Amino acid sequence: MNSISEKYDLIVVGSGAAGMMAAITAARNGKEVLLLEKLTKVGAKLKATGGGRCNLTNTLDNETFMRRFGRDGRFMSAALDILDHKALMAFFKEIGVESHAPDGYRVFPLTHSSSTIINALVSEMARLGVAVRCSQKVVHLEHDGSTVTGVKTETDVFCAMNVVVATGGKGYPMLGAEGDGYVLAEETGHNVTELYPAMMPLKVKEKWVAECRADTIAKVEMHVNMKKYKKLHAKGDLIFTKDGIRGPVVLDFSREITPLLGKYGEVPVLANLTKGMNEEQIRSHFKNRLAENPHQNTLDIVKTLLPESLSLELCNLAGANPALSLSRQNGIARDKLMKLLAWTPLTISGHDGFKMAMITRGGVHLKEIDPSTMQSKKLKGLYFCGEVMNLDGPCGGYNLQWSFASGYLAGKLQK
Repeated sequence: MNSISEKYDLIVVGSGAAGMMAAITAARNGKEVLLLEKLTKVGAKLKATGGGRCNLTNTLDNETFMRRFGRDGRFMSAALDILDHKALMAFFKEIGVESHAPDGYRVFPLTHSSSTIINALVSEMARLGVAVRCSQKVVHLEHDGSTVTGVKTETDVFCAMNVVVATGGKGYPMLGAEGDGYVLAEETGHNVTELYPAMMPLKVKEKWVAECRADTIAKVEMHVNMKKYKKLHAKGDLIFTKDGIRGPVVLDFSREITPLLGKYGEVPVLANLTKGMNEEQIRSHFKNRLAENPHQNTLDIVKTLLPESLSLELCNLAGANPALSLSRQNGIARDKLMKLLAWTPLTISGHDGFKMAMITRGGVHLKEIDPSTMQSKKLKGLYFCGEVMNLDGPCGGYNLQWSFASGYLAGKLQK
């Protein structure tokens, strides 16, 4: 093992959104910065973000933004105070990337390409003289028991009195996410909460979903059908797969579901597939449609709300003959159909693990990190930022905004 002679003011471990932002912030403040990345290129996971379109942030005010992260959202307050969505957009404009919110909510670079973001960050690091070394996996944090003194990689030792751990979570392991930061944190006496894959497709027990694969259902509402967890809910578009469900509503909901799957094995949920209509509204809708055309059969009338394949499956589940008129169905089948249209039961039975997860739920315990600096409360000079911490948000630019903001705050190196 070779010992590197140069000493740095800061070593950043990981080259995602949080790591590159931390490196840039420190370098702008005159610090000598080394960024270490174990892959052969920087920003691999950032490149895949949002299907490569890179949803940077959103236009919510900070209070609303923090609430979407749940009970620990207030932890972000100091970071968002100095880098909210407006400041982030201004930062990117300053380094040559214009951004916009075409739907008034989600913010993207004008190019809708994550490569634009990565190239701009890499160029800014080069301009500032940040030393970037790839193919360098950090295996150990060097310290004297109270203060960090550097890092050890598989081949070298690098010295610095400040280290930022920005290694991300365990999602997308093919892009280098293997949970290295959790090991480094635990080795230095930090507690890491239980880790769950999140923002991912889910599998269901019901076989009929395979017949509806062509269907995307808009504005679906879902909630957990367990007494203790009825408050857990999500809303968004739903797509059926051969053995489960995906789409924005599922990506959001999976954050809540995967810990419950770990605990209970399966999770019953109810899905409203009719844009929030209740039984009474559905009956009224059918009555109006039948008044316009009294010769429609049950399948035709259900198709006024849902795609044909899904309409057919729900008729079958209710025991309703799709070829008969609604008035000729027996009362039990008709009532069951109305109930299924208002709330369709599904049983979440599993998932494909971290290989399909965009983010990780869990991480370094927030009580061990100072939210006003992102510095460890256990080891002076050690900072954490981004997904390695136990804080994750829904789809829509939340997690990238948090990564950039926490990286910006960590890079200020406030002791």
